[in-house]
Amino acid sequence: MTLTQHLARGREFARTAGDHATDMFGPLLTIGRGLRSHSRWTVKWWGGLPKDRRGPVLLLSVAVLAAVALLPYGPLLALLTLMGSAAWAGRDRTPAAEPAPDTSQLKLGAIYTALTPYLVHESDPTPLYSHGGDFKDAFGSWEFDTEGRLTALELRYPAYFTDTEPHARARIEHVIHSKAGRTREYRFTWDEETNHLQVAALAPLPTDITAQPYVTAQGEVVLGFTDTSSTNRMIPVRQGSATTHQPPVLWRTGARAGEPHLLALGMQGQGTSTLLRSLALQALVHGDIVVIDGAGTGEHACLVGRPGVHTVETSLHGALAALEWAVNETQRRLDAHNLAKRTGGTPPADTVRPLWLLLDHPAELSELAHAEGRTDPQDLLEVPLRHGRTAHVTVVVADHLDALPRIKPTVRSAARARVVLGPLDPDLAPDALGAPLDITPSIHTPPGRGYARLGIHPPFRLQVPAAPDPLDEETPADQRDAVIALLPHTDSRTEASAPTPLAKNPPPAPSGASGPSGPSGPSGPALDRPETPEERTGEISTPISPALQMP
Repeated sequence: MTLTQHLARGREFARTAGDHATDMFGPLLTIGRGLRSHSRWTVKWWGGLPKDRRGPVLLLSVAVLAAVALLPYGPLLALLTLMGSAAWAGRDRTPAAEPAPDTSQLKLGAIYTALTPYLVHESDPTPLYSHGGDFKDAFGSWEFDTEGRLTALELRYPAYFTDTEPHARARIEHVIHSKAGRTREYRFTWDEETNHLQVAALAPLPTDITAQPYVTAQGEVVLGFTDTSSTNRMIPVRQGSATTHQPPVLWRTGARAGEPHLLALGMQGQGTSTLLRSLALQALVHGDIVVIDGAGTGEHACLVGRPGVHTVETSLHGALAALEWAVNETQRRLDAHNLAKRTGGTPPADTVRPLWLLLDHPAELSELAHAEGRTDPQDLLEVPLRHGRTAHVTVVVADHLDALPRIKPTVRSAARARVVLGPLDPDLAPDALGAPLDITPSIHTPPGRGYARLGIHPPFRLQVPAAPDPLDEETPADQRDAVIALLPHTDSRTEASAPTPLAKNPPPAPSGASGPSGPSGPSGPALDRPETPEERTGEISTPISPALQMP
């Protein structure tokens, strides 16, 4: 046994011995403190006694002691009396610590006091909320977690409160959220028939899910993940180093989709481009895409030259050319479908293959087009938005939340599927989501956190999976590998040669496609030049960046 172990055992033995000694000699220590207290009192009393009275007092004390000594069992009774008095005088007189105030009662009282000005009327003879009243009269039930934070609350409110007005509701929700804590999200359930309000704290959504292949049917894409109460479906996903089941937010596209187009809004750095990248990776499995980057940041450069990617445009000229091709392609598909219905035949394969138009920050291109006196790119979206369901064309528009007024009414009315990422002001929820938001946003939101609304359903929470730009040097290695694994490749040096869906049914190339030149390459009518052998076979001759090559 080492010296350190010996010292540790010695300290433990000394501590145990001290505890036993305290327990054993505790009564003696108490009596000793009492005798010391009696002696101090006696000395103080004797010192304060006048000298002419000390003699008679001393004589009387001696007489009492003699009488006690002559009584049967007198000395024993006197000793027991002295010990009892000493034990009483030597007891621990330290006042007990006052119990800490109940934080739950304080918080509930603060919520009640804050709600009183909004839920009381001067003409009410028996107000449910009153200044100085008891919150137990208005609050039916409440729950707190182990950290003392409010997790659930049910309260009553007067019948004359205007619970049908969104602004009145938002005011009450804001007060409760402020007093209960702004670091979490709360869902408010209003029962207008019985004048009850239920408040429930929502658990944080997982943020460690990266882009990956999802177990979905054709025509279904995963926008992100939500609460278990918002959907009745679970899918297996890789979360960190384990496989778990999470509730997805599924968006159905195609001919039978209720909301064939999507409008995504968000603040700067909240993940709208990540959402577009995630949708592009899923769309390339069964379809083709056209990407227009209005911001010109090059965040979608990893898609350049990929099978199924017609073009990635960053300039106004290229965006207009690509959208004009999309309009012609939509019309061609409609004509092919109408002809197939009249003749009873089957539409060509290239007219039923899904085509996705992904527009990132088109409002900036619209401003540039207005400045140059050219066609607004958003005006060219009218045909794909109106006939996209029949022609298998899906339009996804992502822009800043501040740019919502600059989004054309045609786009806002046709894109019934809505996503808002980042903190959302309840006053902007009806315009951004199309319906009031019954969830109070948290002041701290991670990237990719927001809310979604599909069709006529109420809004629900959303966490977009991480799909960052693999060309960004600051991208974590695991997330970069996850995105690279989903990118389609045709480089024979890195993967086995196999026919790709693009090679089987090559759709016509967009007239404004920049092709292998990428976002920084020249834009122009690609159909004015003869096709190369590589283009006729569906192969892209531009070498793939080493950072994006599959191992």
